[in-house]
Amino acid sequence: MREPATEPGRAAGSSRRARRGAVRALAAAALTLPLLGVAPSEAGLPDTAGLQNAFTAAAAEYDVPRSVLLGVSYLQSRWDAHGGAPSVTGGYGPMHLTDAEAALAASEHHAEGTEDPRGDDARPPLRPGAGAPRTGELPARLTTLPRAARLTGLSPERLREDPAANLAGGAALLAEAQRRLGGPPSDDPADWYGAVALFSGADDTASAAAYADEVFEVIRSGGARVTDAGQQVALAPRPDLAPDVAALDRAGLRTGSAAGTECPRTVSCEWIPAPYEEFGDGDYGNHDLGDRPASQPIRYIVVHDTEGAWEGVLDMVQDPTYVSWQYSLRSTDGHIAQHVKAKDVAWHAGNWYVNAGSIGLEHEGFLAEPDAWYTEAMYRSSARLVKYLAKKHGIPLDRQHVLGHDTVPGPTSGTIPGMHTDPGPYWDWAHYFELLGRPFEATAGKHSGVVTIRPDYSANRPVFTGCEGAGEPCTTHGSSAVRLYSDHDESAPLIRDIGLGRAPTTGVNDLSSRVSTGQRYAVADRWGDWTAIWYLGQKAWFRNPARQPAAVPSKGLVVTPREGVDSVPVYGRAYPEKEAYPAGVPAQPVTPLPYTLPKGQKYVTGGKVPGEYYYAVTFDEASHRVVTGEDLYYEIQFGHRVGFVRAADVTVTSS
Repeated sequence: MREPATEPGRAAGSSRRARRGAVRALAAAALTLPLLGVAPSEAGLPDTAGLQNAFTAAAAEYDVPRSVLLGVSYLQSRWDAHGGAPSVTGGYGPMHLTDAEAALAASEHHAEGTEDPRGDDARPPLRPGAGAPRTGELPARLTTLPRAARLTGLSPERLREDPAANLAGGAALLAEAQRRLGGPPSDDPADWYGAVALFSGADDTASAAAYADEVFEVIRSGGARVTDAGQQVALAPRPDLAPDVAALDRAGLRTGSAAGTECPRTVSCEWIPAPYEEFGDGDYGNHDLGDRPASQPIRYIVVHDTEGAWEGVLDMVQDPTYVSWQYSLRSTDGHIAQHVKAKDVAWHAGNWYVNAGSIGLEHEGFLAEPDAWYTEAMYRSSARLVKYLAKKHGIPLDRQHVLGHDTVPGPTSGTIPGMHTDPGPYWDWAHYFELLGRPFEATAGKHSGVVTIRPDYSANRPVFTGCEGAGEPCTTHGSSAVRLYSDHDESAPLIRDIGLGRAPTTGVNDLSSRVSTGQRYAVADRWGDWTAIWYLGQKAWFRNPARQPAAVPSKGLVVTPREGVDSVPVYGRAYPEKEAYPAGVPAQPVTPLPYTLPKGQKYVTGGKVPGEYYYAVTFDEASHRVVTGEDLYYEIQFGHRVGFVRAADVTVTSS
């Protein structure tokens, strides 16, 4: 199936040289567009059409169908330029051309802070040292920008900083891949499946094919959006497009295997097991065998970022003395590696109650590098995996069950300051839940008793500090986070988290005074453009103007202290009462956090859960036990993190 004959720059019957000559002037104009997308009037281009024209010019220059170029770029970046800043794997511009020499130098997040990844008081704290990232030659998928520079003759600086030049570099790489496969230049996007697969940089057939399938799904569906630079870009749908998948057979990629994995068929997945091994003085790692969901349900999915690059992260999860999680997701193409079966308990969240009832997903990325953006390929692959897992295990698709690591509570008072804060304020929760098919929309009237936090990610740019050095401002960037104040005034003090034991700051890792997209809170008050919510036992205010709202009206069940009680304790885990433990299993203390839920305040609940503890402290799984008590709890959105209250202490009502 060929491109429409009316597509600009794709005139039927013209020769390759003639087409190049016809668009050279347009390409020159497009390639000089300012970085922030304000098209110069002297170029004769509409203010918001420059990037669309640059797609046309690059596609014609390198004889790549424009729909293919648009589809690949959308899967890489959603057509955004990100101000010339690199992604989490050193990828630049709308084509995500990679130049990632520095990407492998970062340490991973489990080596930072004081969090014990297991979070189980019955075992000595696990304090792994920093894992050594791999060194040596970078894989080809992380060096596409230098290759594009050689193919186009454009400087690396220009490919990084000029979006239209970046498109030309991407088109050149696609054309090179087409030649490598022996395919002639073609106006028919169906002929470009193999080249698109090679563009992913994947070294195995399954990953490359999954990437190409996603690109062609984008082309079939079409789409339009305004980019982060204000450029209007559109891709006409091609619902009947059927690509020639056989072209990939000529690529010479290794054959990967999904054997042993628990993944949907729509993603690329491989089994790279985390070791269950004994070592040292009776110690073992790096996870516990279990029998979920027969022994206990899987209630949560925990979203992490790795704070390190793919190869080094895989080394870490294969270290028996280290930590573990169920899945790792690669940024460049969304490829997935599974390490621990869903039935088994990985050590990842810093809270044993959550670990015992969750599946952990590590995404290649960096919390404190706001410009280190996540690719659309990884967001989509992760969403496909989460939808699959949620359906299989009956996990609700909401922010109290699809948790960020930063919303997992400290299990005890002493652990609160050391809990991790990934994936951080730059993870796009709104887009993620749109991909999950559960967008955060208004579900009640404007005077509702509950709100769902929902700022416009691109326009919402709170000030953060500490990305590079203590107190230094971070680069201004779109964010999922909304800041909280003690009064309806931005000069008022920030909300304080007594559990942290320090004054609140604007630090990128300071969660004390902020909420995140998708989280739901009971409304405490309203004042003009401001809304107050109940948060950590306090009335917390955020700006919520009607013209640019930070939250949408919502509904849900809320808990409040039962009649006759002034306040109730809040817990970081829902453990059973002492009487529930059988002989041979030491009772775990049920100790409250330093917070209380006062009379008159309300908090949204994610549902009722039993008091439960998984006893697993030996390599021999014969001694493992799941202890379930009579006490029931409600999970609540208490602050930025969730918490638990005893069901007997509270009353549940509708908002």
